Amino acid sequence: MNDFEWRRRMRDLGQPQAPGRDLWAGIEQAIDAGRPATPKGRTPLRATWFFAAGLAAVTVLAIGLARLQPALPPTTPDIAASSRWKPEDPRLAGAAIELGAAQIELRQAIAQAPDSSALQRLLERTEQQQSRLRQLGHDAG
Repeated sequence: MNDFEWRRRMRDLGQPQAPGRDLWAGIEQAIDAGRPATPKGRTPLRATWFFAAGLAAVTVLAIGLARLQPALPPTTPDIAASSRWKPEDPRLAGAAIELGAAQIELRQAIAQAPDSSALQRLLERTEQQQSRLRQLGHDAG
């Protein structure tokens, strides 16, 4: 086979091909019977089983992931929250409450991600702010 014959055969592959048998007879019978024409070996029952198997697999995966997720820390108030500093000056009380709540949330986040240096820095800053607030309360009172 030379190059010319090879190219001619390649061009012929791109041309439309007639099927080996007449397909319209099967399509007409399916239309007359009122049922959709399904390809051989692929019944609607089989598709239903595939759907059910996929749904079961997704359910098992979701349950497995839910069990792997670590449990959240308990939401009971901790001892530090109950013995939180409460300034006598009402102008400082709101800031003290906000700083205390921020510290609690940061400690919970650190419990979930103990290696996070960003969370550690944020906790140190809130403690410094609380220290400055206590100094302001001491100087005002």
